[in-house]
This record gives sequence, C-alpha cells and structure tokens, in this order.
Amino acid sequence: MNTTISSNGLPQLPLPTTTTENSAAQASTAAPSASSSAAQNGDSVKLTDSARALHEASNAHAPVDTQRVEQIRQQLAAGTYKVDPHAIASRLVSLEGQIGSGK
Repeated sequence: MNTTISSNGLPQLPLPTTTTENSAAQASTAAPSASSSAAQNGDSVKLTDSARALHEASNAHAPVDTQRVEQIRQQLAAGTYKVDPHAIASRLVSLEGQIGSGK
C-alpha cells in the first residue's frame, strides 16, 4: 500500500477501487505525482537534541520487564494474583518521602 503525506501532515490513503484496472491506473498516476511533489517541496526533518535523546532512549533496553508482565497477566487470568497491601503502602510512603524531600 502506498501512502503519501499531504501538506497538512496527515497521510492520504488510496481510495478503494472496484476493478483492478482502476487500481493499476491510480498506482501509475499517483506514484509520479507524489514523488515529484516531495522533490519540488524540498521537505526535510530536523530533530532537536531532546528529540534525539528521546529517540535514543526509546531504542535502549525496554524499561518494562516483559516476562514479569506476562507472569502477572497469566496470574490475573487464572485468578491467582495476590495483592500485598503492605508492600503497596510501603512504596507509597517511600514515594511520598522522595516527593516531599524535593521541595
């Protein structure tokens, strides 16, 4: 599927056709106009330092333990997941201490 980007930044998806002749005709006429308009506009993208840092961070190792997530998902589905209210309260108090000390 070919997708072109319009001047407002939103993708323009090809319209559905009912015959193969129409889709072949559209493909042959749409491709040259899309590539020539992009070349004429000279569009480019420049990333800021913070955007580059976010991109690099997203490519780093995932901060989510996917094995743990899957384990919890299975426990929830089986009805065997146990909530430890003391651990939750302890972590909330710890977080509150971190937030309060930052003021």
